[in-house]
Amino acid sequence: MAMLEIKDIEVYYGMIQAIKGISFEVNEGEVIALIGANGAGKTTILHTITGLLSPKHGSVLFEGKDITKVPAHKIVSLGMAHVPEGRRVFADLTVYENLKMGAYTRKDKTEIDETLEDVYQRFPRLKERKNQLAGTLSGGEQQMLAMGRALMSHPKIILMDEPSMGLSPILVNQIFDIIEEVSKSGTTVLLVEQNAKKALSIADRAYVLETGKIVLDKDAKALMDDDSIKKAYLGE
Repeated sequence: MAMLEIKDIEVYYGMIQAIKGISFEVNEGEVIALIGANGAGKTTILHTITGLLSPKHGSVLFEGKDITKVPAHKIVSLGMAHVPEGRRVFADLTVYENLKMGAYTRKDKTEIDETLEDVYQRFPRLKERKNQLAGTLSGGEQQMLAMGRALMSHPKIILMDEPSMGLSPILVNQIFDIIEEVSKSGTTVLLVEQNAKKALSIADRAYVLETGKIVLDKDAKALMDDDSIKKAYLGE
């Protein structure tokens, strides 16, 4: 059984159909990439999975349980974390306070403190700046904070929306190294990313989206070698 199953979902914004009957699955331990041009529906899919949008048709199953109508805050407590596009850190709270917010569904203080130390180990910059207001961090530091905050919920799966957006090439490499580490430590990853080359370089499998439909579903390495994908998404 797949950890996450998306079954024939259709999503509308008013009269406009954004997602047109998409089905896919994510197995435990995988890194899955969703790639496609702007407006293809990638972010809409993540918002539907995490309960921020309701599909008009179809269902979302997490560990075999139908979560299609479960509120977003309850989905977090089931073991799913979302790193949204544009980071969305709490600008007026400190780094430490932002991280503690990520653990709001957890009760065991000792376990929360252990996770906090893990996050600080993974992101030493956050420990250095723990008393700094999040709004004063650089873009790269805010991305690290958004990822750290998601990890504080101790998720089984983490959904990341455009983690490399607006970052320098050096920071992009750092962020992708961290995503690989998160995966190797046992967390499943569903990655939406405009930088298709980087996404495919760390993914096991990938789905290619065009105007609300999946048009390709292949092993990530096979997609890297696909001439049509190279031309359309990899700038080759």
